[in-house]
Amino acid sequence: MDPPSRWALEYVAAGIPHHASLPTPWKLNVSYWYTGVYESARMAFRNGQYRTLLSWTALQESGFHIWYRIANDIMIRFETENSPLPRLVPECSGVVLELGPGPGNQLPRFDRRKIARVVGIETNARFAPDLEASARAAGLEDVYDIVTARIEDAAPALERLDVVAGSVDTVLSVQVLCSVADQARVMELVYGLLKPGGKFIFWEHTRNSDPVTRVMQSLWNPLWTRFIGGCRLTRDTISAIKSAGEWENLESIEGDEQPWTMMPRVWGVLVKPVPA
Repeated sequence: MDPPSRWALEYVAAGIPHHASLPTPWKLNVSYWYTGVYESARMAFRNGQYRTLLSWTALQESGFHIWYRIANDIMIRFETENSPLPRLVPECSGVVLELGPGPGNQLPRFDRRKIARVVGIETNARFAPDLEASARAAGLEDVYDIVTARIEDAAPALERLDVVAGSVDTVLSVQVLCSVADQARVMELVYGLLKPGGKFIFWEHTRNSDPVTRVMQSLWNPLWTRFIGGCRLTRDTISAIKSAGEWENLESIEGDEQPWTMMPRVWGVLVKPVPA
């Protein structure tokens, strides 16, 4: 990695642990712009992939993959030290549907003894080799299937894998609902696929209830969304989750919102009721 890329990555390291502060989006956008989009464009030019240079979507996907791989150790450390994921993910059991697994950071946290099968829906095809490697390292290669599609459009591919309504024991969603095109549609799919008694395990971020911070989120959102994998700071994620259908234990949802938190997290293990 050249010196400017290291400089940009330092902003990631400085920004992620302090995700409650307003400057964080600037730090992450700077790091992403250089380490992601710029590096992607430079590699495409060097390799004669000129069509990639003319496609913003291709540059975004390639750039996000490059940035994520560079910053991944920091992401993993942050999740381990500052999130509930180490205790949430081991609750996955049975047939598991993982939304947006990226490079497969959560797979080492699975309790292999509880897992019958895992299907990961990943929009960005560039993560597939990373995800396959993570599945092998976690001893899940024989039970892990990858579907490359937008989550909203994944139903036909899931049906070919016999993942149909009422067939899934656990859905895992980690920082994914912020970037899907239609939250309500995704949550409708999630709820429909879950068995009665099935679990929706999530760690997501949502909009802040503080009016001043919400204005700041709205100001940052256009730039943030364009560069950070389609992520939206203004999503009312918690309302989308609650509105998906009836849950047994909405009162169990937790969060870490503070007045100046630009990316307040919410998490929980919601259970779909079993009909009486």
